[in-house]
Amino acid sequence: MTVRTFAAAAAGFGRDLDESFATISSLLERARAAGADVLALPEAALGGYLSSLHDDPEDVPPQLDVDGPEIRRLIALAGDTVVTVGFCERGDGASGDRPYNSCVAVTGDGVLGHHRKVHQPLNENTSYAAGDRFAAFDTPVGRMGMMICYDKAFPEAARALAVDGARIVVCMSAWPASRTNPASVLADDRWTRRFDLFDRARALENQIVWVSANQAGTFGDMHLVASAKIVDPGGEVLDTTGTEAGLAVASVDVDATVDAARRFMGHLRDRRPASYLGTPDDAPPVVPAVAARAS
Repeated sequence: MTVRTFAAAAAGFGRDLDESFATISSLLERARAAGADVLALPEAALGGYLSSLHDDPEDVPPQLDVDGPEIRRLIALAGDTVVTVGFCERGDGASGDRPYNSCVAVTGDGVLGHHRKVHQPLNENTSYAAGDRFAAFDTPVGRMGMMICYDKAFPEAARALAVDGARIVVCMSAWPASRTNPASVLADDRWTRRFDLFDRARALENQIVWVSANQAGTFGDMHLVASAKIVDPGGEVLDTTGTEAGLAVASVDVDATVDAARRFMGHLRDRRPASYLGTPDDAPPVVPAVAARAS
């Protein structure tokens, strides 16, 4: 039995990188005090998200490099803890020099995984280039996948990670409340409810441990919904911050919990890829995780 403790942060982050690192250091200290093996930070925790989705050329987060000094600083802070964080990644020739909305997972040993946000809401494509893939990677706590915010609205994204062997998926967001019809109570806002529903559905349909971090408070013209949480493979919320800033913390024996969820109703095992629109008939079958580890 190997129990892992996950911490998911709901916190606000702006443009000042030193302030961002001060907040990260504080959250990391609190996560370690709770025994966390993993700390998930929100989308754009290094340098802040867009203050508006109205194509403001003056609203540019600092552009960072995966192998740059800021990520090295995070690596130095992480130590034995797996830390995931979102940031604005400097563009390249393939992106037409537009930056990417990216995230990394690190420990003190270096970068474990890197993801560029694939799905872009509203006018985000005028500020960021899109990523083009979802891939799982190995970490000290197990095989993990990452996605960013709107990625989780697409079942194919989480399914691709689960098929690639991820038993833990971390989703980092800067998810706001509704701007067109906001609720007077943030917990009742339709976009808060959708945020929570996506988290639970993605965990349940793939029978994985789901770790969801989100920005909190306000930034520009957005009111962020917080609602960081850890969800088990049955879609049950183990802990949540609600609509307040804070840390959601929960301990899970990942392999035992995932194996138990998949033992009889194995959603990956029981797929029929040839029946799905656009899926080739020769798509490889998914080997049940229990059998795969036993072989």
